[in-house]
Amino acid sequence: MSLSAERAEQLKLYLLEKIAQKQTSIVRKTAETFDVTLATVYRYLDRLEREGIIQKLKRDQYILITKTERFLLDRSSPIFSSEDAIYGQYVRPYLISFKANVRGIWDYLCGEIINNVIDHSQAEHLEITISQDYLNTCVQIADDGVGIFEKIRAYLGLPELEDAVGELFKGKLTTDSAHHSGEGIFFSSRLADEFVIFSSGLIFTHKRFENDKLLNELPTNGTIVRMTLSNFSKKKAKDVFAQYADTDSGFSKTQIPLRQYFESSPVSRSQAKRLCSRLDRFREVTLDFTGLDWIGQGFAHQLFVVFQNEHPDIRLLPVGMSEDVEKMIRHVLQS
Repeated sequence: MSLSAERAEQLKLYLLEKIAQKQTSIVRKTAETFDVTLATVYRYLDRLEREGIIQKLKRDQYILITKTERFLLDRSSPIFSSEDAIYGQYVRPYLISFKANVRGIWDYLCGEIINNVIDHSQAEHLEITISQDYLNTCVQIADDGVGIFEKIRAYLGLPELEDAVGELFKGKLTTDSAHHSGEGIFFSSRLADEFVIFSSGLIFTHKRFENDKLLNELPTNGTIVRMTLSNFSKKKAKDVFAQYADTDSGFSKTQIPLRQYFESSPVSRSQAKRLCSRLDRFREVTLDFTGLDWIGQGFAHQLFVVFQNEHPDIRLLPVGMSEDVEKMIRHVLQS
């Protein structure tokens, strides 16, 4: 019995996802999941290979075929002054077959990051790398400018570059408030499936990397922004924006992953004061403690007692707490 067009597409995507995940026994698992014969699964694999979507390495072992294009632009080029023109000429042609919600997210992501290069980086060159397989698209935008973390550190007068990385998690941060809202990187990092900034030997990302290979890619000059999104993503930009905005005050909520903000469990008041900087710009702050085993009494007291008493109109929402973190917060609130 032949599969319906919808069921056939589901089988195809299932196969490709298992291949991308480097799972074993994919033929047997696919046959069992879709209640088809092994021969049927092999026919689909043969077709995917003929279409140039996968490559067979050996029996029952495949990889997705990735196609990569690179473009290098010089600031002296007339197109360098327009993020829309750069995006339209070099990136959008690779996205035209995607659904409107996916194209809309890429419009936002690339527009914001390319604009940052044009307006803030002081770079002479911009390089765009587009890597695609059937499931995902990755766009990497690199420049040879001053470096985003150094730019933020100097603008805010921060003592360390690491402090500048932390400020990006909060949002509402721009070094040119007359022309920019400071929302671009905040929302971009939440719209993309993976969003990483490499600069000055440091990384900004919501996912902590354990892979040492990435450390070898860190540029000492300029900035690299790498963004990945599923070609079949169900995300809608308006839904992501709505999570952090309300109708009265716009961008009024933020969420900070503390495991990425601090290298280890925070213990001191000075660390809490650094975290609280600029939080008075929000009405609601979600503090994600996932991955932190404990926190110090001074840190907790400064954040949940001193700062909260000084800003009673700001709602602090701790989430992802371990038992010890929760105990410490209760302790300072009851003392």
